[in-house]
Amino acid sequence: MTDVFTHASVVLDVASAAACVQELRKRIRSPAEEYKANHLLREKNRSALVWLLGPSGPLRGTAHVYLVDKPFFLVDKLVELLIDEPGDMALTLHRQGRDQPWAAFLESANNLLRSKDRLDLTTSVEDFYRAIEGLRGDESGAETSLGEIMQRLWHTRPRAEAFRRRIFDDPTVLPVLDPLFPALFRAVAYWGQGTRPVTIIHDRQNTLSHDRVAQIQMRGLTLVDSFSDPRVQVADFLAGTARKIASEELNGRGDAELTALLPPFMDGLSIWGDDRSWSRLAPTR
Repeated sequence: MTDVFTHASVVLDVASAAACVQELRKRIRSPAEEYKANHLLREKNRSALVWLLGPSGPLRGTAHVYLVDKPFFLVDKLVELLIDEPGDMALTLHRQGRDQPWAAFLESANNLLRSKDRLDLTTSVEDFYRAIEGLRGDESGAETSLGEIMQRLWHTRPRAEAFRRRIFDDPTVLPVLDPLFPALFRAVAYWGQGTRPVTIIHDRQNTLSHDRVAQIQMRGLTLVDSFSDPRVQVADFLAGTARKIASEELNGRGDAELTALLPPFMDGLSIWGDDRSWSRLAPTR
């Protein structure tokens, strides 16, 4: 389980992307048929990674990265769905709650917002409100604002039950916990600038049904195997390496040189709940 989701997009043509992949092969010299981000993240290949992300590489000005701090994303979606007040309230819950014994709360919230039940786990709205009750009754010195949020959540059960009914009745509802959809919205908005139609070549994803793609308002979407299209391979390199670098920074283990390479690619509307790490990752352009 990772704590960061990353989506990358590039506007390279096929020839330029193929040249980038070929250059990485020459620099890394691995016998693997298909290169992945983990090849670049090995210490022995650090120079290749610095080249790819650096000012002399092929991606400056042609690539975009959208980050999602997944625990904060969960809390933000929960507050948006049940209270209609994402943003500051979600930040308060995320930052103060991290110091509380609330693992059960996060797990139950994740189950509540999940699109479908797994074979080994059935979502219980009752479980979620039992977890809230546990935090409402905690006397360990929780700050008042956190207690107030829990009190407001305690009274949202009808909305939670209506949400569970809706996602089972309407298969076209976008999964609220799948960060791919806000990432695609942002990629379309970034490259289209609100005026130009955008066509996306994307690796295959089962969640990208025709009805859901229509909601993103793209001119077109073509799903391909990543191995067959060098543009998708390059986007995968960027996404995978950015995820690792951002996760290390989020957890206080950041590599200063590598972190400093990310801001030129970052989306300023990334979903991120930690000010310290975001101050190092935020876009500079």
